[in-house]
Amino acid sequence: MTTHQNADPLELEKFSELAHRWWDPESEFKPLHDINPLRLDWIDRCVGLTGKRVLDVGCGGGILAESMAVRGASVTGIDLGEKALSVARLHLLESGNRVEYLLESAEDHARARAAQYDVVTCMEMLEHVPDPASIVRACATLVRPGGTVFFSTLNRNPKSWLFAVIGAEYVLRLLPRGTHEYEKMIKPSELARDARDAGLREAELMGMSYNPFTKVYSLGKDTAVNYLMRCVRDE
Repeated sequence: MTTHQNADPLELEKFSELAHRWWDPESEFKPLHDINPLRLDWIDRCVGLTGKRVLDVGCGGGILAESMAVRGASVTGIDLGEKALSVARLHLLESGNRVEYLLESAEDHARARAAQYDVVTCMEMLEHVPDPASIVRACATLVRPGGTVFFSTLNRNPKSWLFAVIGAEYVLRLLPRGTHEYEKMIKPSELARDARDAGLREAELMGMSYNPFTKVYSLGKDTAVNYLMRCVRDE
């Protein structure tokens, strides 16, 4: 059981209410299903998941965690949402895949399993917690020297507000209203600073864009709205 609560109770409740729909690709979680192949392939290209020990921080219902297990990784997923973890465990019964799911904060897990993972992922989670820098520090502690940490989050600027909040939540209705708060979005420079302070080196910055006409997501150089950052813990 977790003792460190770097979580917003309202955020946990928001996702708990939708937890039963996590694996429905046409539900409120459709964007996660749509982007998962992109981020999974990117992670796999960078590190080669087969045989790697991987931790997914803020795993939710397990979409990324389980897909990394399918690629041959030994995966642990941690989250503070009990309902989401229950859904993740139930899905394992259907899929037959193997993932260790724990109701635990990143900070508590870091105290128990420091430097035990080859790869740590923390995707679409930092913008939902009160203290994202604490999560970054925990991720840096959890990955072994020479290992890789992957983050993805939302930039904070007028374009991201227009596209990620107004566009995605109110116009296109890709996400439930209130999913993101502008003040909690994180600029790449801020995430890079937190990573450096935690002992991580930024190795790659990648943008992710959505075309509302083709309804297709793609990776590229535009980091104005969604972005992914690959960091390395040097020896």
